[in-house]
Amino acid sequence: MIFATADLCDDFRDEVEVLCENWFSCGGADNFHGEIVTIELDESNSGLVALLLNTKGEGRVVVVDVSKAYYAVVGDNLMKFAYENGWAGIVVNGYVRDTKFTRTIDVGLMALGTCPRKSFKDSESKRGGDLHFGDTVIRDGDYLYADMDGVVISKNSLI
Repeated sequence: MIFATADLCDDFRDEVEVLCENWFSCGGADNFHGEIVTIELDESNSGLVALLLNTKGEGRVVVVDVSKAYYAVVGDNLMKFAYENGWAGIVVNGYVRDTKFTRTIDVGLMALGTCPRKSFKDSESKRGGDLHFGDTVIRDGDYLYADMDGVVISKNSLI
């Protein structure tokens, strides 16, 4: 279903929060939405993101919070897993790579930017916790809506 985040902000102004970052669309789907699954990482995806994306997505969206380290945590391989397993999208509060290829995969991917290197360090990760992006708290089970204008969060399904 096609929607506009601007319209959601107008129609549900008391129910939505807007993530106030400059998000870049790096996936093949510029318009996506779904129920949120949260993951908090250090600098490496530590396999947790790959494990999750290899399960049935059922139209959900993975929201990943990464420490401020300058490493990519999502690339073409994870996007292929997301596509094959029915995930609607991935939002990374951090960096991604392989965007020449991720843009060809029909899954949404929003990130703060790109970085060509990934981390090889094993680091801690956590699934299902609350994430804090600026003043916005994102919880497992919230709903996310993204398009070229930005990313909107709601506690309830809006469409």
